[in-house]
Amino acid sequence: MQEETEETTDRAALRGDCGSCFGLCCVALPFARSADFALDKPAGKPCPSLGEDHRCGIHDRLRQKGFTGCTVYDCFGAGQRVSQVTFGGRDWRTAPREEARRMFDVFPVVRQLHELLWYLTEALTLPAARPAHGELRRALGRTEELARLAPRELAALDVPAHRQDVNVLLLRTSELVRAGVEGRGKNRRGADLMGARLRGADLRGANLRGAYLIAADLTGADLRGADLIGADLRDTDLTDADLTGAFFLTQPQLNAARGSAGTRLPDSVARPVHWTAGR
Repeated sequence: MQEETEETTDRAALRGDCGSCFGLCCVALPFARSADFALDKPAGKPCPSLGEDHRCGIHDRLRQKGFTGCTVYDCFGAGQRVSQVTFGGRDWRTAPREEARRMFDVFPVVRQLHELLWYLTEALTLPAARPAHGELRRALGRTEELARLAPRELAALDVPAHRQDVNVLLLRTSELVRAGVEGRGKNRRGADLMGARLRGADLRGANLRGAYLIAADLTGADLRGADLIGADLRDTDLTDADLTGAFFLTQPQLNAARGSAGTRLPDSVARPVHWTAGR
């Protein structure tokens, strides 16, 4: 079991691999016509741009076509697990209808578990969280066990209850890490900072868990060592901001924000292509 856990929770396994998936996010999830999606699509119905080969026909033009929501989404590797492991490589297009429906029900469950795996894996890389590493490893192993359950068991899983248990450990991790940040910032957990003018703000070690930073101006802000779990960064301006050492930051959050070549990022995430496109 230990070997499987180490292999599965490698960072590479917690990033979406569309080539090993049957386009599950393009079928299982619903779309609502909005600034993020150009059309309405119910859960379980394939997106009209999804090809027979499970590839997006407008992948290189998603933003221009009004599908910004697709460009910021990441399944944390749940797509390839459900496609290749949970359902043993069976394609929803050729599977019996009931089995295909179960694939669509299971996918968002595994996606939530994989997101927790991402946070727990990152927590174990943080030296300051060493006092909690034993509990974090146990939570990691338990989350991996749940992600390996059979389809019927996954569909019936109480994910919110498990998420709450994990969150207690992630909160402790946050306290341990931020306690060692010089000039530790204020508690902005869940704060409404939509459109806030925070240009050049000192947010070192700040607790920004679940904060609403939609369209906030964080140009040149210092976010070193900040906890960004669940922070809403849609259209947040991170131009030239310093996020070195910021933790629990995910690629979807970053993809939803705006930034520049001068934005300093943690090694766990990649600089979004659209940040520098056309500049």
